[in-house]
Amino acid sequence: MPRTTRLAIPGDPHDPEGLTALLHRYLLWLETHNFAANTVKVRRLQLARFLGWCEERSVTRAADVTPDLLERFQRHLFYYRKKDGQPLSISSQSHWLTSLRGWFAWLKDQRVLERNPAVELQLPREEKRLPRHALSESEVEAILAQPDVSRPSGLRTRAILETLYSSGLRRQEVLSLEVTDLDRPRRVILVRQGKGNKDRFVPLSERALAWIDTYLAEARPRLLGDQPTASPLLFVTHGGGATHPNQLSSQVRKLLRRAGIAKAGACHLFRHTAATLMLDHGADIRHIQVYRP
Repeated sequence: MPRTTRLAIPGDPHDPEGLTALLHRYLLWLETHNFAANTVKVRRLQLARFLGWCEERSVTRAADVTPDLLERFQRHLFYYRKKDGQPLSISSQSHWLTSLRGWFAWLKDQRVLERNPAVELQLPREEKRLPRHALSESEVEAILAQPDVSRPSGLRTRAILETLYSSGLRRQEVLSLEVTDLDRPRRVILVRQGKGNKDRFVPLSERALAWIDTYLAEARPRLLGDQPTASPLLFVTHGGGATHPNQLSSQVRKLLRRAGIAKAGACHLFRHTAATLMLDHGADIRHIQVYRP
């Protein structure tokens, strides 16, 4: 549907309350109020195609346009695919919706409509660009193989790395996890008071959960020693202490060097990699942003 070639405005131009006649009035108003020629051209194209979409649904009058109908059109833009199979960019979708909002605001100002059905139409959020630096899957596996899992501290490090890789959490979020935050039946973990002071559930892979369970069974009791209830934290040091974030980053950098990987960064590399691999495997960036805001 969305194209940039000239398009005849569909519908009956002789019905004064019809969308077609009202669009002609709006375009004339834009021209007489000295809007840029390209602005008028683009709005004509976009709104004419919106009218065509409405006509296919037997909606021909402004009074019949509802907030629900506009939300349906917004979903149509989101799922629309061009000839090359690519979706409309977020900026293109926003441009279309901005044209709609401008037209219906004008209809309200002209007292054609008592209420503006587009007043609550929200523009899609612009995509957040993912970082360029990320690890390949083989590089991740090389790093994960470095900790000595025969030792409690090595098993703890492996479980932390698996959690970072699976969840894309920040290092402080991982180090602040408590044992009770694990929800094994749902395969999620509760992140308390993350960025923005919001709690959220984040999914974990079966492999990450398996390493966490191994750590809980074999390493954590040995780290706690004779103080099994010394700390509610999931990942503890000897005696139940907490790991400092900088200490973890230093440890991860050492593991990168041992694995022969010369990339800058430490814990955040796993966060970037988790997001990149999710995209590579077909995840929607907006879903990723829910888990890693």
